[in-house]
Amino acid sequence: MGIDLHAHSTRSDGTDPPAVVMRTAHAAGLDVVALTDHDTVAGHAEAAAALPPGLTLVPGAEVSCALDGVSLHVLGYLFDPASPELAAELELLRTDRSRRAEAMVARLCGLGADVTYPRVLELAAGGSVGRPHVARAMVEAGVVPDVAAAFTDEWIGSEGRAYVDKYALDPFRAVSLISGAGGVAVFAHPGAVKRGRVVGDDVIAALAEAGLAGVEVDHPDHPAEVRAALRSLAGSLGLLVTGSSDDHGAITGHRLGCETTAPSVWEALLARATGAVPLVAS
Repeated sequence: MGIDLHAHSTRSDGTDPPAVVMRTAHAAGLDVVALTDHDTVAGHAEAAAALPPGLTLVPGAEVSCALDGVSLHVLGYLFDPASPELAAELELLRTDRSRRAEAMVARLCGLGADVTYPRVLELAAGGSVGRPHVARAMVEAGVVPDVAAAFTDEWIGSEGRAYVDKYALDPFRAVSLISGAGGVAVFAHPGAVKRGRVVGDDVIAALAEAGLAGVEVDHPDHPAEVRAALRSLAGSLGLLVTGSSDDHGAITGHRLGCETTAPSVWEALLARATGAVPLVAS
């Protein structure tokens, strides 16, 4: 049984529409796939309408968080999207993403980069705006050779000259809101040091006490030694261990299914959820 619990579409910073993500997941041999766009549930309806027979959709979102200056993400699964508090926070996160993207474009222009905010919005195609959209605009303008080259200290990396902070939730509040909406919270790629600073084991332990259900251990950005350490930590804390591709379409090389979650873990996650149910083809 192939289970991938982390994928993005054009509703945030992926390159494929939700319907295409579903068809690609099916073609990759997956049985279960979660659509977890950044700070939005906008792609769920389109994805559900396009579900091929035999594929189960897990509605979710990847919630932007920060703690003591460290950026981190919490995956929320099967929560009630109509939960007022959670919906309000997701709306605030999306709104500030737009402000931040425009501010980064202004900084890039000040550095001589020929990038425009209208083009960034076009690339976002009505979805939740993120740095990858700015990076793609930079590639188009010839500022950098590829998306990865934009995420450096020279440009829009976390210590970059054109980097701008965005509003982000305290992860403890994110876990509380997801749980309060009947969902299940999992810490996304907690050991991805290539992305920047990460939090320590003490923070993961505290989040577990606060209701965190699991950690995303098997992730493309985690080397073997990080996976081993996280697996051990999860075992000691009683956390579920998930595996996911974190696919973004062309940006990440269409890697749906490259990392997966064990069926027993999926069943345990499903048993904890009360806010929504997985979706299948009608």
